[in-house]
Amino acid sequence: MLTDEELLRYSRQILLQQVDIEGQLRIKQASVLIVGLGGLGSPVALYLAAAGVGEMHLADFDSVDLTNLQRQIIHDTSSVGMSKVDSAMTRLTAINPQVTLVPHRTALDADTLAAVVARVDLVLDCSDNFSTREAVNAACVNAGKPLVSGAAIRLEAQLSVFDPRRADSPCYHCLYGHGSETELTCSEAGVIGPLVGLVGSLQALEALKLLAGFGDPLVGRLLLIDALGTRFRELKVKRDPGCSVCGARHLTRDASDFNEA
Repeated sequence: MLTDEELLRYSRQILLQQVDIEGQLRIKQASVLIVGLGGLGSPVALYLAAAGVGEMHLADFDSVDLTNLQRQIIHDTSSVGMSKVDSAMTRLTAINPQVTLVPHRTALDADTLAAVVARVDLVLDCSDNFSTREAVNAACVNAGKPLVSGAAIRLEAQLSVFDPRRADSPCYHCLYGHGSETELTCSEAGVIGPLVGLVGSLQALEALKLLAGFGDPLVGRLLLIDALGTRFRELKVKRDPGCSVCGARHLTRDASDFNEA
């Protein structure tokens, strides 16, 4: 049930017929894992806490640096030197003390990651490196949990949803394979702050759609964002039946393909 305070707090959300009280209850009863509390994880955590997600697992082994503050809006100047998890928890508790926050302050190894993913309903990958994304994807495929994945660098960004509960859904590995040996990070190539804010906000939106059960999630579609020209492009993505990560789960599926929508 929702308390009178919750009905008031989430009233603008509940007014939406796609959400209503039933959807808000689903959000309240849900648990999510946010991997990374940087540029993407900041708006993700802020919006999901504000929306009333019942339990949020926060994973980040890093501490707040002065260079983070240009885009990682969950942290502030007084947080410099603090654990990003502790900094985020302070801010999120101030926004919504009704949300249960579960900290993970050290890097998640394969076993720990698998255990945490098994506990939650949905995972949001807000990390900034390929190896973490691959590990998170594998854990989600193995546990059958939906994954909302975002990435941004320089003035370009990508967003997609991978849902192993759906027979037609690709996984992250179907799309990106083994990645690139010349992978760059934001600390090397730079990034504009509002772009990660945009992508993180869209990740939070996709998560709420999945948790509350409304709308058309970005499954089988890759959203490409060109911030320089303010252009959005969508690619259709099919699952690879030979994928080394998810292929064994649905052996009768179509071959991998990319088609511009």
